[in-house]
Amino acid sequence: MALHKCNKPQSKTTNVNPELLPHPAVCFIRHEIVLLIGSRFFSRLFREMGDPVTEYTARLQHQEREIQSLSAEIKSLKKSQSFEPSQRLEDLREENARLKYRLNVMKRSLQEETPHCGKSMLNINQRLQDVFGEAIRASFPDLGNPPLSVTPNQQAKFGDYQCNSAMGMAQMLKAKGTKVNPREIAEKIVQNLPDNELIQTTEIAGPGFINIHLKKTFVSKLLTSMLLNGVQPPPLATRKRVIVDFSSPNIAKEMHVGHLRSTIIGDSMCRLFEFLGYDVLRLNHVGDWGTQFGMLIAHLQDKFPDYLTVSPPIGDLQMFYKESKKRFDEDEEFKKRAYQCVVRLQSKEPDFIKAWNMICDVSRREFQKVYDCLDIKIVERGESFYQNRMTQVVKEFEDKGLVELDEGRKIVFVPGQSIPLTIVKSDGGYTYDTSDLAALRQRLFEEKADIVIYVVDSGQGTHFQVIFAAGQMIGWYDPQVTRVEHAGFGVVLGEDKKKFKTRSGDTVRLMDLLEEGLKRSMDKLKEKERDKVLTPEELVKAQRAVAFGCIKYADLSHNRINDYVFSFDKMLDDRGNTAAYLLYAFTRIRSIARLANLDEASLRKAAETTEILLDHDKEWKLGKCILRFPEILQKILDDLLLHTLCDYLYELATTFTEFYDSCYCVEKDRQTGEVNKINMWRMLLCEATASIMAKCFDILGLNPVQRM
Repeated sequence: MALHKCNKPQSKTTNVNPELLPHPAVCFIRHEIVLLIGSRFFSRLFREMGDPVTEYTARLQHQEREIQSLSAEIKSLKKSQSFEPSQRLEDLREENARLKYRLNVMKRSLQEETPHCGKSMLNINQRLQDVFGEAIRASFPDLGNPPLSVTPNQQAKFGDYQCNSAMGMAQMLKAKGTKVNPREIAEKIVQNLPDNELIQTTEIAGPGFINIHLKKTFVSKLLTSMLLNGVQPPPLATRKRVIVDFSSPNIAKEMHVGHLRSTIIGDSMCRLFEFLGYDVLRLNHVGDWGTQFGMLIAHLQDKFPDYLTVSPPIGDLQMFYKESKKRFDEDEEFKKRAYQCVVRLQSKEPDFIKAWNMICDVSRREFQKVYDCLDIKIVERGESFYQNRMTQVVKEFEDKGLVELDEGRKIVFVPGQSIPLTIVKSDGGYTYDTSDLAALRQRLFEEKADIVIYVVDSGQGTHFQVIFAAGQMIGWYDPQVTRVEHAGFGVVLGEDKKKFKTRSGDTVRLMDLLEEGLKRSMDKLKEKERDKVLTPEELVKAQRAVAFGCIKYADLSHNRINDYVFSFDKMLDDRGNTAAYLLYAFTRIRSIARLANLDEASLRKAAETTEILLDHDKEWKLGKCILRFPEILQKILDDLLLHTLCDYLYELATTFTEFYDSCYCVEKDRQTGEVNKINMWRMLLCEATASIMAKCFDILGLNPVQRM
């Protein structure tokens, strides 16, 4: 940057103290800073008004870095020498002030427009973080990465949200040698809050907590927008490619209770990503390759010698597998033939490929019965898919000098990991390590995934840790750019707190579990005499909704990291945080509109013309609870813990009950029972609650019915 030196003023009558003025070069630099920001901001603002907020944030951060660099240059110039002022200096000051004013106006305008991104729901917490983040940067521009903490207030008397950054900032400043009272920091932050559309008032409490009160008109408008536009996800900066690996049973073996959690949790994660607008691939990484297929094919040849022309009537594949395994363990001749079958299968001989496909098809039909019950959509891509890619993976590790020989095995040591990966066995065969490395590589390079989630039990945690570390070591992905994560989960326990098994000690078949759920849910419905008011078709729908909804919700409502106790009695209880309670609560909320003879068109017209009043404290509490939905989704997106959504759903249902008990929505004549008054804004709150609950059910994979 060129520095221009001002000549000394000729007039001797000036009354300005030269020491109070900055170096002329300083003024020119400041002028160039504002011109730099102003020209870039104005020229791009109108051209890119539709760009995501994150893009503007990145640009502003870049400009802040430029300002800091130039400010450092200014400070060094200030220390060198001082010059007397000139008329040119005064002109530059005035122009500088004008440009700053215009820039601030444009910034405020952009901030006010940003939250209202079309039909999307606004994340209030994120918006508050943006507002307080700007205030914190303005208050302490030299403090790098100050803490930014904004959370909902647990007690209404302290406001709606709370900013708790002051205490952490005080500690940071103290570490830098500056002692400042947290309360003084909080006061300075409040003073620098930019103009915004959502904060009514703030107050400082205790050592420096900033309590935030929202504007009721702002909350009311957001509720109206949601009713008119539907429950829409927050705006998505970029549409990323997401792969979720879940369920993953083994061919020729029945799905059991051990597959339950992976299937339910994985499906719900996919539903979340899909609702948020991501490009999701649901993958079923089934075990469809290996030695066991040699013994299965050999047994198939003996039991159904005409299998190539007549489809073998394998009624019980589990029994078929047990028979072949018994022969494999006891009959050496059969074992040799089984190994020969494996070799011929791996050589892709047509007759053996056909036998393999037949066995896989029998399994798929059994798996599909479970997936149909649970409403699971999934794409099968078994271990066989990666066979040819495994050779490429081994070669890549060898070419980079990462492979070591160990008693005939080819192993890979990954820095920081306690156990190596075995990528080729001593007999030349591949392992699960090779298969999972090939799968990871395929997902990153061929599928071009931005996010890869493995929903597999926590017992596989160490294995995936080494696989991911190897992928990073060889340069397949950067964890700062691509998210690769193992979403582990605990085991299902019986009511005796031991691993869930049948009385005979066998693993519980998943279909048996689902059928038992159907039986018990029907018993529950009849106990409540629902069979007397529902048609046979409605009763069956309610039975399936309760049975499968309760099984799913019982799993999802527990922190997936922990083990959980499976109990039909608890999950079918219509009290507390259960699917049964929530499904009944949802049905009751929906019935309120029917009671008032309001159809969908009437409610929509009311949303267009009726202001949602939030004067009663229960109305206000419910309105805020409804609008926390985007915040909840963001938290789950960060940690993949779906029980947070269940907790929110239960909170919403109980908050609605408080509201409904205190605020009349529909008033009837006590003698005739006829509706004589409808509080329309409260009916809209009922509709908003039901809409959010329905979307929560959808993400959790529950299927509510209108009548129950």
